[in-house]
Amino acid sequence: MTDPASPLGGLPALSAATLHGPLLEQTGAFRGNALLLTGPARVGRRALALAVAAQHNCSGVRGMYGEACGTCPSCRALAAGGHPDVLLVEPRATTTTGKAARRRIIPIGAVLEGRDKGRDYEVHVYEFLEVRPTFRRRVVVVNGAEFLGQEAANALLKLVEEPPHGALFVFIAEDVRSVLPTIVSRSGRLSVPPVADRALEFALAQAGVSPDPHLVAFAAGRAGVLAEHVTVLAALAGAADFTRALEEGLLPALDAASALEKHWDAAWHPEALRFAWRYLPPPARARADTALEALQEALEAYANPALSFQVFALRLREALGSA
Repeated sequence: MTDPASPLGGLPALSAATLHGPLLEQTGAFRGNALLLTGPARVGRRALALAVAAQHNCSGVRGMYGEACGTCPSCRALAAGGHPDVLLVEPRATTTTGKAARRRIIPIGAVLEGRDKGRDYEVHVYEFLEVRPTFRRRVVVVNGAEFLGQEAANALLKLVEEPPHGALFVFIAEDVRSVLPTIVSRSGRLSVPPVADRALEFALAQAGVSPDPHLVAFAAGRAGVLAEHVTVLAALAGAADFTRALEEGLLPALDAASALEKHWDAAWHPEALRFAWRYLPPPARARADTALEALQEALEAYANPALSFQVFALRLREALGSA
C-alpha cells in the first residue's frame, strides 16, 4: 500500500529562496513548537514546509534569506527524498480496498500505530518522535491540517505542547478557518502568497526548464504548479488540441475526445480546459463549464469513460455553437 508519508521530493531544483525568500527569513528564526502555513492551493506551501525542515537541519552556510545550503549531508538527504528526521503526513489517498478515498481525512492511525487498523501509514508520528534526531531536529510536516480528525488532532496536541527532543511541527492548510482552533492557537502562523510571474520564470530557468509563457500564465503565481510542469504542459496542449478539434467538425471532435480520454489527468485537465476557454464569451464559457462538470460527475460515478467523453464532446459542440 502506498505510504502517505512519502515521498518528500517534488521539483527540488526550484529555489525556495527565489520563490519565498522573505518568508524563509521568518521561518529560519522561528523557535516555537509548531508553525501553520496557509495559502491558496498549489501556491507552494508544501515546498516551503520542506524548505523549513531543511533550514532547521542544515549544517552548512546559509543563504541570504537564511535558506538551507543545499549541499550539506542533511540537505542532500532531503533532496533525495529520504531524510531520517522529516516525516510527511497526508490524508489517505486510497481505501483498504485500493479505491480512491472519497473522504479526505488524516485519521488517528497516522499518529498512533495501534490505531492504524488498515496499515495506511508505514511510519506513525508517536513512533517517529521517540527517536532522537540524526541531524539537528525532527520535523513533522502535516500536509492538510484541515483534514485532521478530532482524535488525531487531540493526540497531536500533546506532542505539540511538549515535543520530544524539541521536534517541530509544520501544519499546512488552505484556510486557517478550516483548521481546528486547538491547532491554530498553538501554532505560529504564516500566509503564503502567490509568487510574481518574474520569480516563477527565474525559478524555472534556474531549474533548467524553459519558462513557457503558457505555463507561467496558467500557474498564476502558484509555485506548486511548477513541480508538475511536464504533466501540466501536456494537459495544456491536450486541452488546446481538443478545443480546436471541436470547431473542425463532428468526426474530428469525437476523435479528439477519444485521445483526451486516453491521456486524461483528473488533477490537471479540467483546469487546463477552463484555461483554454478563458477567452470565450461568458455564456459559452458557462455552458462549457456545465458540460465539464457533467463529465467529471460521470467519471466519479464510474460510468463508461469512452462514452462519457463522446457525450462530453457533443455537449461542448452544442455549448460552443459548433453543432
